[in-house]
Amino acid sequence: MIKNIFTGLLVINLVGCAGYADFPQVTQTPAPVEVVGVWMSAGPQKSLVSPEAIANFVVNRAGDTLDCRQWQSTIERRGKLTWRGEQLYNVNVKNEYQKITVTGDTMQYGRLRLHRVAKPTVECQAFVVSANGDYHFTGSNVPVTLPHASPHKKSDMVRSNK
Repeated sequence: MIKNIFTGLLVINLVGCAGYADFPQVTQTPAPVEVVGVWMSAGPQKSLVSPEAIANFVVNRAGDTLDCRQWQSTIERRGKLTWRGEQLYNVNVKNEYQKITVTGDTMQYGRLRLHRVAKPTVECQAFVVSANGDYHFTGSNVPVTLPHASPHKKSDMVRSNK
């Protein structure tokens, strides 16, 4: 009897989760004009880890997105835009859906309030390349040097094994 109740509750619980498709199956939509660009948080926000944390959100015309957040390290998540009914959402590779609403130069993204800016922070620029007014996201398998990183100089010392 207990087993049947548990199984019934499990089925009911899983049926409620069936509304969201997995990331690879989500249909990507081109971005509306007012959404395309670079967006950044301004000031401390409750949904960020720390008052010093910064959120960047980059959207290209094709509907590809990059959510880049930095505090003590830089975390980036690629995603894509999709419509669910009349509402625009960003779904990322971790299958997290975030609602997007734009009013003027302010975007409500999930629980963040973002403002339009010209370019992302230096740390996030390593993951975004702008070409011909559109953004291309560098892949994790592509070697990227951060703009502030300096190349390592080799010394003139020669090591020999004796």
